[in-house]
Amino acid sequence: MTDSAPPLDFYFDFSSPYGYLMSEKIDAVAARHGRKVRWHPILLGIIFKATGSAPLTLQNPAKAAYSIHDFERSARFMGIPYRHPSRFPLATQNAARAYYWLDGQDCALARQFAHAVYRALFVDDQDISAPETVIEIAAKLGVDRSNLENALQSPEIKARLKDEVDNALKIGVFGSPYVVIDGEPFFGADRLPQIEKWLETGAF
Repeated sequence: MTDSAPPLDFYFDFSSPYGYLMSEKIDAVAARHGRKVRWHPILLGIIFKATGSAPLTLQNPAKAAYSIHDFERSARFMGIPYRHPSRFPLATQNAARAYYWLDGQDCALARQFAHAVYRALFVDDQDISAPETVIEIAAKLGVDRSNLENALQSPEIKARLKDEVDNALKIGVFGSPYVVIDGEPFFGADRLPQIEKWLETGAF
């Protein structure tokens, strides 16, 4: 592939363990094949309500126990630090709004912020649902606290997030992570080898 090849679209929720695992790998995988990635934070609460689903850890005790075990095992397999959060699942609209506000100014900074938010939750066990936590994470990257605090309540940023979630539903996103390559969807961090193969050879 060349640099002119269309980007991948990566849909995720900041409270998604598998979304976190994918976030640590997807850019490098795409770059190896001359591709870039567009990141789209979404809200799984709205997605699940629309699709009649629920978080893995809230479906039944057996699935919850297995899922937590698999989050941790998958992270070890992929060589990614992971500690299951004490608060889980949690709301992520503030982190998603902050991402889109930053992305409108500096895509690279928004990407740094996304990584920092994910690691704050899944490594440092911080409560990323709290606006003050989101602001603190961004401030450590040089973002002005007051400007971000105002942006989190901005009607334009709220509308941007709503539009992103609506669009995700429209194209069939039902969970996180969900990656689309040239119209081909891949769901789950365990699809990373298939994603790499698709980028290498095209359709299979």
